[in-house]
Amino acid sequence: MENTLKFVYDYPSTGSDEYRLLRFGLRSKIASFGQALGNPLVTQKKRLDLILRNGRNSEFGIQHSLKKVKSLEEYRQAVPIYCYDDLLPFLQKTFVGQANILTKERIISFMETSGTSGKPKHIPVTKSWRTSIAIAQRLWILSMMRDFPQIGKGKALTMVSPAIHGETEGGIPIGSNTGRMMKEQPWWIRNNYPIPYEVFLIQDIEVMQYTYLRFALQENITSWTTANPSMILLLCRRLIEWQEFLAKDLFDGTIQNGPGANLSTNQRMQFSTRLKKTCVPIDWRPGRIWPLSLVACWKGGPASFFVEQLSTALGGEIPIWEVGVTASEGYFALPLGQDWAGGVLWTLGHVMEFIDDAGEVYWLWELEVGKRYRLIITTEAGLYRYDLNDYIEVIGFCKETPVVRFVGKAGRFLNAVGEKVSEEQVSLAIRQTCLRLQFSPVGFTARLVWGQIPYIEIAVEGDPPTHFASVFDEELRKKNIEYASKRKSDRLGSPRTRSVSNGIYLRFRNMKIANGAPLGQVKDPIIALNEREWQELIDLE
Repeated sequence: MENTLKFVYDYPSTGSDEYRLLRFGLRSKIASFGQALGNPLVTQKKRLDLILRNGRNSEFGIQHSLKKVKSLEEYRQAVPIYCYDDLLPFLQKTFVGQANILTKERIISFMETSGTSGKPKHIPVTKSWRTSIAIAQRLWILSMMRDFPQIGKGKALTMVSPAIHGETEGGIPIGSNTGRMMKEQPWWIRNNYPIPYEVFLIQDIEVMQYTYLRFALQENITSWTTANPSMILLLCRRLIEWQEFLAKDLFDGTIQNGPGANLSTNQRMQFSTRLKKTCVPIDWRPGRIWPLSLVACWKGGPASFFVEQLSTALGGEIPIWEVGVTASEGYFALPLGQDWAGGVLWTLGHVMEFIDDAGEVYWLWELEVGKRYRLIITTEAGLYRYDLNDYIEVIGFCKETPVVRFVGKAGRFLNAVGEKVSEEQVSLAIRQTCLRLQFSPVGFTARLVWGQIPYIEIAVEGDPPTHFASVFDEELRKKNIEYASKRKSDRLGSPRTRSVSNGIYLRFRNMKIANGAPLGQVKDPIIALNEREWQELIDLE
């Protein structure tokens, strides 16, 4: 059973040249990480002391008497749990450039969240926050290079959004976390990226995607990373859709066919010197084009449905590596191996607390294997006891530190009569339905239709088979006993399927990106909680 595993932490001194070089640069961090895994209580206490050192004399710190806080328990008593809206009065002062509101550290920029489950939020970035994120990322890369040394022999394909796309009233930059991380990598890592950063600044989404693929096709790609696996599936479809145009551009060493024809003159001149004439692929699936050794993306929660489709779309069984439990707010769990369904809690970053369904709050050394908790974070950037609204499940331990997997967003349930159907359960039921019916939808969204007898309606792109809803019903009964009980007692009606037009989820994605959501993090709406969320999708028909 996965939930009894003791996960292994090991960075041996032997390996490829690229691995040994990176390991040498990280040797002190590796030692600190190993010590932290063995004593999470001491590590988290030190992190809190560091955070409070910068926060005690801030406006927030004075209001909450943080000068008096000497222990983890005193901190918990001094500061209530906050959501984003609760912190907004403080954040709004930082937006206009006021200093020392949440922390004495200067706010360098703001990260914009994906806004998938609500209005986008702006999350502060400070130097110390940025440093702890960077260390976790490099250890993550080191783990992949240890197990897949061949990825160091080629280029690392990734998808990011612009590091800066606006600014606050006070002139502080606003951007995406992915773009920020790319630009802040060491030069020798940045040189391994095949896509010029300027490509990600192209406003037209289709033109950007075409240009991205054109550059990728002329390189030796050994790894592909983007948070959301649905983005990889989309780009796989784009390769097939645009193969005729791409073939002409590869043969001629140009970028002027298909969507590439819509590049501006300046953009085409900017890119032309970096283009190469390249052999045209015979098979346009990525695993047949490149010596692709690894794909890194989210694997947990609702993403699992899309991960199941990757081998077919990629043209081979490419290993999938978890990117970890991450968000614009920070880095929370670090996967150290390909078979990890989640990651070990990153105790050298933020202070973390966990709430169970009964409302009890725990420190990470108090967690139990097999149980689920909602994640509360305190960060170096001025988020104090911040409710991330994410559920994780403990699946084991690495030394004395819990290993967790992402389950889903808190509160996103279909719940008419007490069944509480989660996004993960919908995704798993859809996956089993598709396996049984040998059907692969482009996207799907479930919602409750209210009436004398409520029922679940599923929007499906891809012409679902006649028995799709009934098979889904059978599979969801297996995943959720309360749903099964409510269906048996006729308190819930039979699910129904709604076939939606081709391209609707692509239009949904493009709409979110146009509204500022990061390219690689836009999630399909697995569950629509209300009429507004449902209409946001259906209006794209």
